[in-house]
Amino acid sequence: MEADVPVIRSRRGGFTGRRERAETVAAAQYETLTDARRYAASHQGWGPGARYLHSRLHIVDEVLRDSRGGDLLDAGCGPGVLLRHLVDTRPADFRMTGCDQSAAMIKVARERLADAADLRLTVADIEKLPFPEGSFDVVVAMGVLEYTDARRALRELARVLRPGGLVVVTMLNPRSPYRLFEWSVYWPAVRLLGRVERWAGTPPERRHAASRTGIRALSRRRLCRLLGDLGLRPVDIAYYDVTPLLPPFDRLVRRWSRRWREHPETTVSRGARRCLGTAYVVAAR
Repeated sequence: MEADVPVIRSRRGGFTGRRERAETVAAAQYETLTDARRYAASHQGWGPGARYLHSRLHIVDEVLRDSRGGDLLDAGCGPGVLLRHLVDTRPADFRMTGCDQSAAMIKVARERLADAADLRLTVADIEKLPFPEGSFDVVVAMGVLEYTDARRALRELARVLRPGGLVVVTMLNPRSPYRLFEWSVYWPAVRLLGRVERWAGTPPERRHAASRTGIRALSRRRLCRLLGDLGLRPVDIAYYDVTPLLPPFDRLVRRWSRRWREHPETTVSRGARRCLGTAYVVAAR
């Protein structure tokens, strides 16, 4: 699909549902093979969602470049995009395991990684990982924590990490101009337009709509504090999907401005432009 990443409400900006609702919505989004395959295909599109996913893969791969290898867990692996990339670029460096709460995602990941050796894939909840303590040298969680009880999920990631190991997690940036405008202005306007269209008799399939997921995005300070509580020290923080554009203008510009695909490094920042990143990654030991 070429849809955007899910609509998020930050904890600060108005949590729209309970954690159980967030988990239910997350599971429902990708419960069928069609949904899972559509999500996998979305990485190849040209819209804002594809740019976001491409930028995220780039920065996580960059963070992992200094890793010494070993046993790697991709918690919430989805259709196996990161695992496929690592198989293609660093086949001898990692013994990889992927897990996701969606059986459909795991099935698609198996299809995409059928040729990969020394790889395990399993259906599992990130808050209840079925692995012994100290099983992995590297643990990655991309686009997962927003759907979970972050404290519980991070506790599990820390539990299965070996001493001195590396944990890499991503989070939407609730303080970026893009997210603030998207959540406070753009999506409410889309919902209002949908209600007007319904009142005017517009067929349901032609109405504008934007679902409320109820999931939460944590600030960098909050996320780092949770990591610190578990004895994990951040060693790198970077922001990605850096953009000065706001919706819906980003949807128009991305149709012809495609430099981000060939130069994903332009979409990440650890410097002054970091405030424009719609999400961030934290690496900790």
